Amino acid sequence: MLTEGEVRLMRTFWKVFSIAFVFFLIAIALGSYSYLVTEGGHNHKLDMVGQEEGEEVDSPDQESQLEEEEEAIEEEKSTFSSLKEAFEESKRINMVIMGLEDVRTDVIIFLSFDLNKKDVYAISIPRDTYIYRKGYELAEQRKINAVYESHGADGMKQTVSYIFEEAPIHHYVVLNYEGVKKIVDSLGGVEVVVPFNMKYQDLSADPPLRIDLKAGKQVLDGDKALQFLRYRKGYVEGDLGRIKAQQEFIKSFIKKALSFRLPTVIKNIYEYVETDISLFEALYYATKMINIRAEDIKLSTLPGQAEFRKYGGRLLSYYIFNNQETKRLIEEIYNVEAKK
Repeated sequence: MLTEGEVRLMRTFWKVFSIAFVFFLIAIALGSYSYLVTEGGHNHKLDMVGQEEGEEVDSPDQESQLEEEEEAIEEEKSTFSSLKEAFEESKRINMVIMGLEDVRTDVIIFLSFDLNKKDVYAISIPRDTYIYRKGYELAEQRKINAVYESHGADGMKQTVSYIFEEAPIHHYVVLNYEGVKKIVDSLGGVEVVVPFNMKYQDLSADPPLRIDLKAGKQVLDGDKALQFLRYRKGYVEGDLGRIKAQQEFIKSFIKKALSFRLPTVIKNIYEYVETDISLFEALYYATKMINIRAEDIKLSTLPGQAEFRKYGGRLLSYYIFNNQETKRLIEEIYNVEAKK
């Protein structure tokens, strides 16, 4: 039997986890672009030079500044003169949220939130984003979704930091598709309106993808919810229509999750979540962010464009991120003054 205090702790943790799960769904809705799986092992030092072959990038300091954040009760600076100053003095917390399909990071999202101002930026990183790492010369190894398999979560944190001008990445959250299904099943399903019949299969996928949903209002179990979230074709408004449909799913999910018997839910899904956020940190963030509003959340995609490139005799599609636009985006997030 859980004590009242333990139940409160679990409820608070669930709210924090719900935020992470919602952004995992948002990342799916914003879209990504990968097709291939690579081979390798975890926990090797990432030797990365990014878009072009040049200097190595040092791994950013990953130590949490939680104690300093708690002590800094005075209002932080409203603007900064440079990103270097912003990264050193800002109280922003950054994390990378990853959704796994087998060994691939099928979903990658850079999440940044200000503990005092309560603003949140969620930036989807296409899984075909081009990243060159020394020693990884094959065409399929030059995509960001190949990093996790060979370098794990720490490698992904370093890579995302590199993309965003060496911004510190304080935490990571990893959730696999089996976890999505278990979470929805733990809630007893989520009610949505399927706008039209959805039917598609890709038996070459790992695991094989089979989608077969009928149009209409219905409660989706975990398997069908995942089918709904992954379906891409048939929307009259294209990706915009798909995003709107998934946003309705997110709203329904939140309403259901926050009114459920939370200890049972957590017991069922915790094994599918991997994170370096401690319980103490989760509680602290929750108290700071618990009243966040929908209008405080800003969604976008990493600036760039798709491009075909050929390496080792293989022609593949990559997403080439725009360094200048990405720098402007991170400067906006950190409120860095434009140089005159």
